Amino acid sequence: MAPAAAMLRRAHFSSFHPSTGRRPRGSADRVSLLLPASSPPRVSWQQGSGVAIRGRVWANVSSPFEPDGAGEDAVSPSPQGREQSKVDILNILKSANNVIPHVVLGSTILALVYPPSFTWFTTRYYAPALGFLMFAVGVNSSVKDFIEAIKRPDAIAAGYIGQFIAKPFFGFLFGTLAVTTFNLPTAIGAGIMLVSCVSGAQLSNYATFLTDPHMAPLSIVMTSLSTATAVFVTPTLSYLLIGKKLPVDVIGMMSSIVQIVVAPIAAGLLLNRFLPRLCSAIQPFLPPLSVFVTALCIGSPLAINIKAVLSPYGLSIVLLLLAFHTTSFVAGYHLAGTWFRKSADVKALQRTISFETGMQSSLLALALANRFFPDPLVGVAPAVSVVLMSLMGFGLVMVWSKRTSCSPC
Repeated sequence: MAPAAAMLRRAHFSSFHPSTGRRPRGSADRVSLLLPASSPPRVSWQQGSGVAIRGRVWANVSSPFEPDGAGEDAVSPSPQGREQSKVDILNILKSANNVIPHVVLGSTILALVYPPSFTWFTTRYYAPALGFLMFAVGVNSSVKDFIEAIKRPDAIAAGYIGQFIAKPFFGFLFGTLAVTTFNLPTAIGAGIMLVSCVSGAQLSNYATFLTDPHMAPLSIVMTSLSTATAVFVTPTLSYLLIGKKLPVDVIGMMSSIVQIVVAPIAAGLLLNRFLPRLCSAIQPFLPPLSVFVTALCIGSPLAINIKAVLSPYGLSIVLLLLAFHTTSFVAGYHLAGTWFRKSADVKALQRTISFETGMQSSLLALALANRFFPDPLVGVAPAVSVVLMSLMGFGLVMVWSKRTSCSPC
């Protein structure tokens, strides 16, 4: 195409002879060779155009005083066109988070139908998996975001109240109903209460990140504070509610906080700050990987404890935990709505504190149940809670993310 443009320019110059001022003989033949009469395209000599519309060829023809390279722009492909397929792939990867609720539901069904699909993902992989989710949050955040989050002690206090006052109250209520009304074994009631005594879940941070990304640092600060103080609060609450003081490993829990929360987020922040090109290169691949990791963290506890879940007590436990998580989500939402009703970002705060109150570290409760309670039935409620809170939490993500796409709050 470039030689064709050059010949067009030569035909333009051959329209007159510089010495005679007349058109040289044969010049029409040169043009007819370029533009045969059998299918004559209509050529517009509009300068600087390169768009073909309905059979009219818009040629990019330069003036006689422009460089020869100017005419080649007409036939060179647009940079946007060259990048179109690449952009489409990146958009698909980045939008993978939108299917998380469906993936959660699918992993739940798969764990029920074919447990071996998840039983290989044992408890030793939970910490690295949650750490990866925190790394993904850190990559998409900045140090400034966390500094701004720390400057909101009122929001942090509201999340803490929802986590360790409102939620334990509901745990005690439904744990008592399990024994007195549903006639379930005492161990089942103790398991429900134990779920209400643990700190916030790292999945709540990820759910907040998907719904209100600017609130993710605040959610992480809330969860980190509740996790750090859980070494004292969880044993106290378990003693008050269950009547058993758990000898929680303080050093081990603090080490877990560093491994699962602090170190991955710090690594993501440092990568974002000092290696922005590398950060930009891996960001599109984090959503699909996060979806896969989330599915494993949800399907594995259910598959491992499938026998207890499908026991005669299974349906009653599901109903009680469903009521427990529902009231926790609603309580957190309305607590924030009342506390911050005059705040400009009240809706975002309501969603954040609702996630923080309704989603807790059921994996920690499961580990404590397996370690400190001789009755295996105590661990059934935490195993079911992992699945239910994830289904409900990411279901809210799907609903609230659609609303936030229409309005900033």
